[in-house]
Amino acid sequence: MPVRFLYFVLLLGIAGCSASGKQNSVVSDENPRVMPPDSVVASAEDSSSITLVGLKEDSPPQQIQTTETLSIDEAFSINENASTSLSDSHSERIFLESLAVDQNPKLIRLYREYQAAASRSHYVDKLPDPKLGANVFGNPIETASGSQQANMSLSQTIPWLSRLNAEQQRACFEAMAIRAEYAAERLRVIAAVQTQWARLYLIEQQIEITQANQLLLESLIDVANSRVSIGKASQGDVLLATVEYSKLEEQLLVFRQQKQSVVSELNRLTGRPAGTPIKPPAKLDILKPEWSLQEVTQIALNEQPEIQAAHLRTQATEWGIEVARLMRRPEFMISASYFITDDNRPPSPFVNVGEDPWALGAQVSIPIWRDKYDAIKNEAGWKHQAAHNSVQELLNRYDAMLLDLVTESQRAAETANLYKSSILPQAEQTLAADQDAYINGVVEFDRVIRDYRNLFTLELGYHKAISDLTIANAKIQQAAGVPVPLKHAAP
Repeated sequence: MPVRFLYFVLLLGIAGCSASGKQNSVVSDENPRVMPPDSVVASAEDSSSITLVGLKEDSPPQQIQTTETLSIDEAFSINENASTSLSDSHSERIFLESLAVDQNPKLIRLYREYQAAASRSHYVDKLPDPKLGANVFGNPIETASGSQQANMSLSQTIPWLSRLNAEQQRACFEAMAIRAEYAAERLRVIAAVQTQWARLYLIEQQIEITQANQLLLESLIDVANSRVSIGKASQGDVLLATVEYSKLEEQLLVFRQQKQSVVSELNRLTGRPAGTPIKPPAKLDILKPEWSLQEVTQIALNEQPEIQAAHLRTQATEWGIEVARLMRRPEFMISASYFITDDNRPPSPFVNVGEDPWALGAQVSIPIWRDKYDAIKNEAGWKHQAAHNSVQELLNRYDAMLLDLVTESQRAAETANLYKSSILPQAEQTLAADQDAYINGVVEFDRVIRDYRNLFTLELGYHKAISDLTIANAKIQQAAGVPVPLKHAAP
């Protein structure tokens, strides 16, 4: 009796394994066309290797190999400008960028989401587990061959194999989309570090310039006191300079608070305690992109990970349509049953007394609810169209963004050079000349104060232009998706 039952269990198991093994090789008129491995999205490790295929209504969705665990750190390299030397401040910025890539909580979350999605692609195409059941009859079923005390059954459900393959393809594309989203977020974090680094430079320069102007005002106050003591100036000159000095003290308080906020934000990006000290940069070079707007835009449309993620999600939703279409296909179930029978009948020439009967069975689902499957297909279709619209929206947004960023970079570079070459030298000469004239009693003190205010504003404007240029370049690097070479901006 047990031998016969084990025979049928083995027979059913072989049938199930055969179906599972042939799952990805079954060819039918509704199975999506399998693309060669070299023409599909095989990895998000190198963004330049991702092939995004235009979607056509009359072509089946593209197929992808099962995703593997990839090295995250190789996705996109941090841009290091070869034309500039690695100063201490530059090394500090590179260290902060590396720290942010390794420890930023959002990047860690996206990486784990990618690993989860990649793991899902390894099981979504597998057959359901077989089911083993047993029934014990309270009242035995009396038959001519004996009393049936119990029965055992083993069943295996076999979904439509093409649908399982489509579900795996969709899961693979979804995993690759998350992988591209990780790369896009990595670029955003690096650009955010560079942006805060430029703001830290600006605030540090504002503090230094304010302190230098305090020293200048102290010297002017001394000169005014000397002239008051000999009766050549009024006490109002001293009071005016003292008020200006107090204003600088107030601005220093604001600048120091802003510096602490920027340091706190940098530490947040790098996953460190907010109070961790950071040495500010002493100098930022006046650099601008070597590539033209057209070149940067074309590269961004091909290499930007966020756009690639949108394309990959479009491919995933196209496979979703295929899954929805195959939901109408029936599912099969095969089973084997074995009935345990007692040998409690007298011998008979007509039946084998005590022989255990067995049975093989098959079932099939009947997808008759047309409205349900129409709704499933409509849902998949609307998701696919929405994914298409998302791609177009991103293309338009990056086109406009790069135009704005490249224009801003050019503006900031020209402004910084204009300050450096002509405006600041002229303002310094004007202040020096009026200082000498005031000492000689030729001009009034309020004119000297006006020159000082003008120089103070222009010095702040010069360093703000450099900061704006650095921020614009960082955002261009982020939008392009690849390192954009920079060069010194000619005066």
